[in-house]
Order: sequence, then C-alpha cells, then structure tokens
Amino acid sequence: MKGLIVGALSFTVLLVPSLSQAQNPLMGAVKAQHDAIKGNLLKTAELVPENLYSFRATPDVRSIGQLIGHVADASMGICSTASGEKPTPLNAEKGMTSKSQLQKALADAMAFCDKVIADMNDAKGMETVKFFAGGMSPRAMVLSFNISHNNEHYGNLVTYMRLNKIVPPSTAGK
Repeated sequence: MKGLIVGALSFTVLLVPSLSQAQNPLMGAVKAQHDAIKGNLLKTAELVPENLYSFRATPDVRSIGQLIGHVADASMGICSTASGEKPTPLNAEKGMTSKSQLQKALADAMAFCDKVIADMNDAKGMETVKFFAGGMSPRAMVLSFNISHNNEHYGNLVTYMRLNKIVPPSTAGK
C-alpha cells in the first residue's frame, strides 16, 4: 500500500509540470528558450575572467563587458515592455565596468524576465503592447524578441571567448 501511494505521488509530481505546459504551450516554449539562453549568458559572465571584460575583437565593437551590460539593459527594457511595467534602468553597458557589477546586472535582468514569464499565461501572452520593433506586438512575441536578441549577442560573446581560447558554455563538455 505504501509503495502504491509513493508511486501515485511520484506520478503526480511528474505530471503537474507537463499539464501546466500543456495548458500554456506558448509561454512554456518561451520559458524553455529563455532558460536556455539565460543559462549560457550567466555561465559566460562567470567563466570569462575579469581582465577580459575589456577585450574587444576590434576597436570599433563593444567589449565583452559592454556586451554583457547591453544584454542586461536590453533584457530589462524588453521584458518590462512585455509586462507593461515601467523599466528599472540598469545603465550597465555604459555605467559599469567590473565583472561583479556586470554579473549582478545580468542576473537581475534575467531574474526580472523570469518573473515576467512566470506571471504570464498564453492568453496574457497574446495581448498586444506597444513595442519599438513592429508597433503593436503580442507580449509573447516581445519576449521572443528578447530571446532572439540575447542569442545574437551570445554569438558575439562566443566569438570573443574563442578568440581567447575559452570554450563557450553551450559547447563545453561536448
């Protein structure tokens, strides 16, 4: 009898997240994609040594630190737009230079986006908001734009890491 109860509880624990995603497949997909790039970005910010935060591939592009700051600033602004809240300016790209400051700004921005995504179901995700890219856009598409933007700049960071003989988090252990 005890084994039957444990089995039923285990099944329920495994089934509940699946039911939640089945009820909100749009936001479930947004969350999964956000979590993937968030993990790569946070690991990158941790992995790159502080002395390389000022590294630029060429003089006319952002440094590693500026890229991390840019992602933090943009994520905070874009996720704020999706939520309908006024953004909390971080000023990370232009106002921060140390690894610890930039890591914290990135972590704070990713945590804010986590909250926005967690508070949104598919119905809310389909509501439109004014967005700088394309006028009125569904909230879920604004969040998808953020994911795309983060992936774009993670690609920059991957190149910078490879130039410095660092294996990027997305390919480490493969």
